[in-house]
This record gives sequence, C-alpha cells and structure tokens, in this order.
Amino acid sequence: RSRSVALQRVSLPLLAAAVAVYKQWLPNTNFETASNWDKGRAPCAGDVIHFERDKVVSVFVKSPHPVKDMYLPLDGEFILASGAGFAAFDGSWDPGCDSGSAISFGDADGLAWFDPALWQTAASPGELQPSGRIFAVDEERVPCQYDDVIFQPETSFRVNVDSSQGMIHLRSISLMGQTFSSPAAWAEYLRGPSAPRQFHGNGTFQVSGTGCPDKSGCICGNTRDGPRVCAALLGAAGRPCPAPACRSPLRPLGHCCGVCGATVCLEFTPDFDLQKYQDRLVQTFLSLPEYAGVQMAISKVLKAQTFLGVALRSSTPVIQIVLIDDRTGSQTGTAAEQMATDILSDIAQHGEALGISSGKMEVATGSIFSAQTGISTSRKILTGTVLSLLFGLLLLGGMLFLYKRGTLRLRAVRLPRLWGRAQGLASPEPASSKGFDNPMFDV
Repeated sequence: RSRSVALQRVSLPLLAAAVAVYKQWLPNTNFETASNWDKGRAPCAGDVIHFERDKVVSVFVKSPHPVKDMYLPLDGEFILASGAGFAAFDGSWDPGCDSGSAISFGDADGLAWFDPALWQTAASPGELQPSGRIFAVDEERVPCQYDDVIFQPETSFRVNVDSSQGMIHLRSISLMGQTFSSPAAWAEYLRGPSAPRQFHGNGTFQVSGTGCPDKSGCICGNTRDGPRVCAALLGAAGRPCPAPACRSPLRPLGHCCGVCGATVCLEFTPDFDLQKYQDRLVQTFLSLPEYAGVQMAISKVLKAQTFLGVALRSSTPVIQIVLIDDRTGSQTGTAAEQMATDILSDIAQHGEALGISSGKMEVATGSIFSAQTGISTSRKILTGTVLSLLFGLLLLGGMLFLYKRGTLRLRAVRLPRLWGRAQGLASPEPASSKGFDNPMFDV
C-alpha cells in the first residue's frame, strides 16, 4: 500500500546539555539511493521494478518517477515528498535507460541497531563530526543510554532492534523531522503506521529526555549487548580479529579486539569531572607534536572487582583511557606508552585537585619489553594493609579450627629463659630393658 505525505523541514532544537552525544544512523531505504538496488543504480522508466512479496519495506520517494511495471510487497509503505510520485511510462525514449531490465530492491532486514559500522557520532543534529583524535570503544560506538539518536530528515529506514536487554534506553530520537524526547510522545508515534515498518525485532525503546546526571560520566549501558556488537563487527561466522603488531595486545573494556598501545585505569572521587578532564588531556598532551599520531578514548566503565586474583560478582565504576598510535613495527604503541606515562606523572602531581585517587597503566607495544605501573594514594596503601590483615586473621582462624578438631597438631617449642631460675624439669622415666631413649619425642 502507499500513502502520500507532504513533508516540512523542521529544524532540530539543540538540547540543553553541551556535552550531549548524537549518534546518527547512516543507511537508508530511499527509492533514489543507488546502493538499495541490485543493479547498483536507481530504476529508470523502462525497468521492471521488483519489491519482494513477503518483505516489509518503508521507502521514501523524493521525486516523480515514470514506471513501466512495479511489483509491490504485501506489507509496505511509500512516503512521498511534496511533488513526488509514480506515473505510467508512456514509452518515450529515456536517455538513461536504453534497454529496460528487471531491477530488485535490496533486503534491509539485516541492518542491525548494534552494528557500530552503521552509526556515526554527530557533533550537532545537522552535521556529522569529522574523524578526529577522539574515538570510542566498540560498545560505545552505538547509541548509549543518554545519547540522542538521529535518523536523517527525508529518509526512510528499517533497522533490526533485537537486544539482550529488551529495553533500549535513549535520551531522544529524531526522525522524519520530528524529535521525540518524552515517553508519551514516543509511545504515540509507536502506535502509528510507520513505526512497525521502521523498527523490527524484540527490543523496545524508552526515551527520557534527560542527559547524564553525573559530572563524572555515566556508564554506556551496552555491556549485555556486547556480544551482538562484536558479532556485527566480526561477522556472524565469528571471523578472528586482525592480527595485532604486539605480542600481548590489550583488551579494553567494551572493545571487541585487542589493541596495541596503552590503557590507563583511574579511580576517582566525587570531585572528578569527566568532560573537564578530557579537555585537559586534549590540550595538555594530544596537542603536542610528539603525540600527533595518538588517538584516545575515555569513558566511565564498570570493572569487575577481584580478591586475591579471584573475580568477584561485584564491579566498580572506573575511568578507562585507551591510547593507540599510528607507529609500526617495533615502534608500534610506543607513543601511546609515553603519553600514558606522562598522564600518570601528571596525576602524581595534580591528582588530588583533579579528583583522581589512583591510576594504573598497562602497555603493549611492538617492542619485546612491556610494562605496567600505577600511582596510588594513601587510601590505596591502607586498603592493601587492611586486606593483608584480613588474610592473616583468616589463616589463623583456619588453623585454630583445625586444631580444635584434632586435624592439626602443634608441637610445643621450648625457649631458653634469660633470667630467673630455671624450673625443674620432669625426670625421664627409668630406662627399661625393653626400650631406648628417643630424644626427638622426649622419651
């Protein structure tokens, strides 16, 4: 079925938070987009146009098109811009279509929400951010729970929203020139005819209209769908990650493959401000000539807690900094390593004022040497002391328990007295013709 809709361009309002992150969906299902057709071009007048009978489609049409034959799906829609439509081909000569042929619309069902390659970070609602020095780990390349999602105006789309968490949390969704930032407005849109043809799968959206409330940053929230992110990047067959140029690559939290370079893990206090600290790193280090080839990712992540090398179920939020560089061979990762070292030195001097309580670095470079180090405050040292005391108490308690059960026997140890008169010792029993003295057992 088809319907005609006159579209009006609506400027998207800039949302309040200056640090808002916009994620823009790249593919579309427009009629005029050449990549949507199996011939690599849009249909011309003499073509026989095929839409698969059982495929659900939503197709935006920008201009008028003469049509010779067109086979439509059982469930679909055409969204027509002002002046757009279809007219019967009158048989006149078409300079771009000398010989008509069958042309088929592609299958958009495989385009997944959690595929990082299908998203691009936008600096503003109307302009994509050019590729720069700041990147994101794979799980954060798709929309996070406080991000604004943009589907470009005057485009149609179809996206698979299968999710392991069921509910996908967002700040807002902008599509077809409208911005939805309240649960009520979004629920009304979902009841309309277009939403089921644009979104399919078991996931549902919840928009809040509010940004991250914590100046130290917020967790992205895509950890449970991390396997979907990696499956999309590496293919359903699970092809291996590219071979790294270092011996023991690092695996940052939220990233699918190992990287060469350095990671810095920071523990922070309530005074920490993630945006201000990122600006400090950019201005103080990334702007230096020696770090011209370094790229950085920084975000708050959940790190599993460990005790005596054993992973616990609980986790704690930390700030993860990932540094990679463009060096090759034995120099791979060395610029990133040096910048990580400088960051730790800066924390040693100014960590308290920045709201950073400790920092730890891990390195993987093309060199045969690698290192990891850390800088901790007195609180960190105190924590280690307390843990050591607890371990000692547990050990003594276990020994006492075994002794009371009779499983463990302790030999008395006699110490020489340095003062006073020695007490009389028990006389040994008379020797017997049936035995002999055994000094080891005091017999």
